[in-house]
Amino acid sequence: MAKRAASLVLLSAFAAALAACAPDKSPNVESNVPPVHYKDEILETLRKVFDQNETASVSNAMISDPALRPVGGEQHYTVCIRYTAHGTIYNLTADAERIAYFYGGHLNQLIEATKEQCGNAAYKPFPELDKVCLGKACK
Repeated sequence: MAKRAASLVLLSAFAAALAACAPDKSPNVESNVPPVHYKDEILETLRKVFDQNETASVSNAMISDPALRPVGGEQHYTVCIRYTAHGTIYNLTADAERIAYFYGGHLNQLIEATKEQCGNAAYKPFPELDKVCLGKACK
């Protein structure tokens, strides 16, 4: 019984020592850092989306510059993307518009955009996205 009590005391002391080493608070992340490599992060994420949706190629790709916008009562950087996706199944073609949300300078979310979110975006060509080609059926 004495051995068990000694083990519990030793274990408690060890746990207290580990707790003392833990940081007092989590590191602060500046949420509104302008995204620097936003195009690369968007391309990487869209490649995954295209692969899941069996998109073979993209044309007419356009992108907006990062801009601070109100999001849920806070300001965050967003980027709007517009393109035409060409699929491999039944040779389908579809126009798409997405909005990218950034947190701490990195892509946090990429979702379909509404007219309110990207309707007034100032688009410019996005040739890097036009060059994306997946599978054998690239156009």
